[in-house]
Amino acid sequence: MFHYIKNIGQRSVGSKFRSTRLSALILLLLITGLLSACGAASENAGATQEEQPATETSTPASAETVVQEEQAEETTGERTVKDDLGHDVIVPASTERVFAPYLEDSLLTLGVKPVAQWASGTKGHVYLQDQLSDVPTLDFSSGLPSPEALMSYNPDFIILHTAQYAENGVYESYSKIAPTYVFTNASGDVEKSLRVIGDLLGKTAEAEKAIETYHAKVESAKAELAKVAEGKKAAIIRFAPRGISMMGGNYFSGYVVYEQLGLGKPALVESENSAIVSTEVLPEIDADFIFTVEQGPGSMKEMTETNVWNSMPAVKAGHVYAVEPAPWLGGGLIAYGHVIDDTLKALTQ
Repeated sequence: MFHYIKNIGQRSVGSKFRSTRLSALILLLLITGLLSACGAASENAGATQEEQPATETSTPASAETVVQEEQAEETTGERTVKDDLGHDVIVPASTERVFAPYLEDSLLTLGVKPVAQWASGTKGHVYLQDQLSDVPTLDFSSGLPSPEALMSYNPDFIILHTAQYAENGVYESYSKIAPTYVFTNASGDVEKSLRVIGDLLGKTAEAEKAIETYHAKVESAKAELAKVAEGKKAAIIRFAPRGISMMGGNYFSGYVVYEQLGLGKPALVESENSAIVSTEVLPEIDADFIFTVEQGPGSMKEMTETNVWNSMPAVKAGHVYAVEPAPWLGGGLIAYGHVIDDTLKALTQ
């Protein structure tokens, strides 16, 4: 009996020992697995931490590049526009040295002085010399100045008032000196061209203000003239070395007198932009008032001393008014203002 119990005890102890070893082995395997997993997790975490800074670094670099490009655009402020002839013109952010021959009126209206002014010989626009007396002249009597002559004034922007100015390689030469904008005919619509120039030179507000002020002047003058010239007609006769003509209502002073101030047109220019005037047609000029624009001394004398001239109703009534040719043949709001003043003075005083 005793012997049986002893064997059972030995078997029990052996079983417990084997069970303990097995548990220890399983525990060791579990610990080893856990340690391996933690190591892998640490390696993955380390790899993620190493990659993350690279991502964070690249993102700000890209954003910084975009910001720098945007700042560069804001700094340069350049833009590209098309002129009337279809040229792509790079407009600088700001201009300080503008050359715009025959557009000095519009430049001064915007508060801009050109680097040089248009002139015939040495004589520029007479009515603007109170503001341009210190601006050098460039002679256009034999054509546009050479590129070399223009380069000496170092313009940073050039505006040509008519397509004819851009012919014969002039545009190609001038555009190499500075960005060059060409109008088909800036004098055809003075207010429109003023707005364009204002936009090109960053003077949009000044252009709109000038036009608003001018319109107020027109309305005031129109009201005054209505009191004394309602239903009356006026003739604008231009005495030039190349011939004598009567102006219609599409350009220069004719536009101001007829289209803006509302005076009637003689029949000869009712539907024409101009009409040739000779001694033979003088009796056909049905005008209550005559404005004479003499270009060059003595060009009027031959006609105005004839009996036909002196028999005209306007002449007999003493309603002939000699005016300064420069503003009456000028294309700009300053010139137009002079025309209004001259018309008011003639007909209301």
